[in-house]
Amino acid sequence: GRHPAIVFYSEIFQRTAPIIRAASYLAGHGFVVAVPEIYHDTDGAAGWVGEYDDAGADRGNELKKAKEVGSYDSDAAAVVAFLSSHSSSTGKVGSAGFCIGGHLAMRAALQPGVSAAACWYPTDVHSGDGVCFGAAPEEDTLARVPELADRQVELLMIYGRQDPHVDYTGRFLTYSALHKAGCKFSWHEFNGAHAFMRDEGSKGRFDPELYAQTMAIAVDMFRRKLSEGDQAAVSEGAYDPLLSKC
Repeated sequence: GRHPAIVFYSEIFQRTAPIIRAASYLAGHGFVVAVPEIYHDTDGAAGWVGEYDDAGADRGNELKKAKEVGSYDSDAAAVVAFLSSHSSSTGKVGSAGFCIGGHLAMRAALQPGVSAAACWYPTDVHSGDGVCFGAAPEEDTLARVPELADRQVELLMIYGRQDPHVDYTGRFLTYSALHKAGCKFSWHEFNGAHAFMRDEGSKGRFDPELYAQTMAIAVDMFRRKLSEGDQAAVSEGAYDPLLSKC
């Protein structure tokens, strides 16, 4: 059968065990899920998986700053095209991610083939000057959210209120931009710290209740926006209970 697809973006540490588990969780709910390496073309980082320590964080942040926004966007176009045409896919695609991956999921939603995005504590969206991806002001993510409104892309924005990387001011700027543009979005703030979805190496910040709760919200949105379940064709003359007679 064929199923809706999701491109799932990692944190700065790339494809770690918690990221693979999160992607597997979504796949287990009836989606074809791809997890691209976000730094595959940057400074010899193909295949690199960072440890959840200071050295891993430093390396991940260096790679983040070294890669330009156009490269992230071309990567998104490639993986969306791949999923759209995959033999196991219905052709309907959503995006999701944690941390920088939440931001990349939001940017991936700018691709014409993406109709929904789940963004967990997306970092640097609120910077306003493109500092994260070296973008020109007109290419900054918040500057482009009217495009999401025009296409009625649905955004699921999920934050921890105790997250220093996406503080109240940053969240307010993002919310205001989405609201002003007329975007279709839902907004969820929980009592949680940064990386509350990371079930390994989170230094006590992992919250299994929030993991289950927010994943359920995301699955619900993707099923609604991308359509639920197997999309195998119904053969001509198949039984239809709505047309049957008692």
